[in-house]
Amino acid sequence: MTPAEIIAMTQTYQMGNYARHPVAFVRGEGARLFDAGGREYLDLLGGIAVALLGHSHPRVVDAVCSQAKTLTHVSNLFHVPVQAALGELLSDAAGGGKVFFCNSGTEANEAAIKLARRWAFDRHGEGRHGIVVLEGSFHGRTYGGLSATAQPKFHQGFEPMLPGFTTVPLGDIDALDAALTDRVCAFFIEPIQGESGVRMHPPGYLKEVETLCRGKGILFVADEIQTGMGRTGAFLASGRFEIVPDVVTLAKGIANGLPLGAVVARDEVASVFVPGTHGSTFGGNPL
Repeated sequence: MTPAEIIAMTQTYQMGNYARHPVAFVRGEGARLFDAGGREYLDLLGGIAVALLGHSHPRVVDAVCSQAKTLTHVSNLFHVPVQAALGELLSDAAGGGKVFFCNSGTEANEAAIKLARRWAFDRHGEGRHGIVVLEGSFHGRTYGGLSATAQPKFHQGFEPMLPGFTTVPLGDIDALDAALTDRVCAFFIEPIQGESGVRMHPPGYLKEVETLCRGKGILFVADEIQTGMGRTGAFLASGRFEIVPDVVTLAKGIANGLPLGAVVARDEVASVFVPGTHGSTFGGNPL
């Protein structure tokens, strides 16, 4: 098909929720992309912070092909060797804890919201379900993640959002202190805000947040979907800023283009996810 035919087919049969550039890519190699007309491009986007190892990396290709020939899916009703190995790897890299696998960053944040609320319910009973987020945050596009996303432009036309979310200004520790009441179960934060413009927190702010959450018995949840997987020079940006969250969410570069997300939570928090509380059909599949 010609580039024009590909673009026309996309526009005819797919919904128009993406502002696509008029380019049809057919091949990638390393940091280069090639369109249907044969032109070569230097890829500075990486599939929206996903292709950390570049396109068609030989070791990734070999691993995917080998696994596809062996086993692609059995569900999470059974034990899977490669999933078990990845769980150990992520737990060790994150400093310990247990892992839940899903398919995307949004799903990881949805799971973290459920995990935080269930943890508070089991520990305190009803009424402690509030979640505090920062203005400018971005935590996903499904209703839980969208409710935690403090950017009104994403809410327009989709209200009402889910109840229980409170927004405070970025960098204002006093406002956060006031918002972290005994009705709150968790504080969600991106160690560096991504979608709203790569916004850094003031020096020392993240350590103050950690101390505040610990003192009030509130879960400190780090959304590392964009900052994780070595993007800041450490496996987690949390490590670079010398903070230890109770829960970390991961996705994007974790599988170099295959759909995978993960939640890593310290053991005491993870223990509230007992059989039947949460799940994913495809999450952590062997491929």
